[in-house]
Amino acid sequence: MKRKITYLTLMPIFCMALTGCMKEDPEYFKKPDWWTPEEEDAGTGEYRLVWSDEFVMDPQSGMDWTYPSDDWTFETGGSGWGNDEAQYYVDKQYENNVVAKVKDGNLILSAYKLDSPLEGKKYISARMTTKRSWTYGKIEMRAKLCSGRGVWPAFWMLPATMTSDNLLDGEIDIMEYVGYEPGIVWFSLHNKKDRTEEGKNLLTTPYTISNPETEFHIYGVEWTEDYIQAYIDDVPYYTFRNDGTGDPESWPFSKPFRIKLNIAIGGTWGGYMGIDDTIFPAEYIIDYVRVYQR
Repeated sequence: MKRKITYLTLMPIFCMALTGCMKEDPEYFKKPDWWTPEEEDAGTGEYRLVWSDEFVMDPQSGMDWTYPSDDWTFETGGSGWGNDEAQYYVDKQYENNVVAKVKDGNLILSAYKLDSPLEGKKYISARMTTKRSWTYGKIEMRAKLCSGRGVWPAFWMLPATMTSDNLLDGEIDIMEYVGYEPGIVWFSLHNKKDRTEEGKNLLTTPYTISNPETEFHIYGVEWTEDYIQAYIDDVPYYTFRNDGTGDPESWPFSKPFRIKLNIAIGGTWGGYMGIDDTIFPAEYIIDYVRVYQR
């Protein structure tokens, strides 16, 4: 999420090149040879649900909506978050604007344009992180994405313990979406080894889907000690394998990670084509987040 900027300048060329590669490389769009039925590997067992947030309210509460559960923390501030983002993240609500609420069985993250800027920022939204962390498993979200030029919703993961070297920490971007490119969802991994000479990320790929802004889709990743594979609606489309060297520069993915949900506004990627102020409030609607492990 926070380092997509380094890739932006090559995006148009890369998209054209990658589309050509994918047409010649159909393994990105079908189950690979080592995929086994029922998502089961010999000797390791089936995946089982170990944690989820289904965003269901207590029917006895008598309320129309509520805040998200205490399973999440909210990161706040308007620092730009490494991408020159235009929003100020607030904790659930600012004045009358609720940026994170549970209603009708969904989590609704909202971004607003303010009449009066907050700490110099005229947009607010939410950035929430699980208190729990996990090492390996299948991590899924079923969601409908926000739309409009300038929005940048994401579903991603960072380590529970961070160091001063973000690239050695690693990052798993399960779903990123920029509103000025409707229908194109991105998956990315970040490590220290797989970079161009200019420092741009090489472990990234787009996937085109129908109606992500008006229909729910399942965005997921299967993360094991041997590989990380992205899928949408149970269709795998990108696989990165552990090179087995034990070098954290190539595989920083053997430690606990937390799950993050947020809507960024603008920034050097999300705001590359500017921000349309007529789209607010913008809503990112999440049906559930689930973690499965063996």
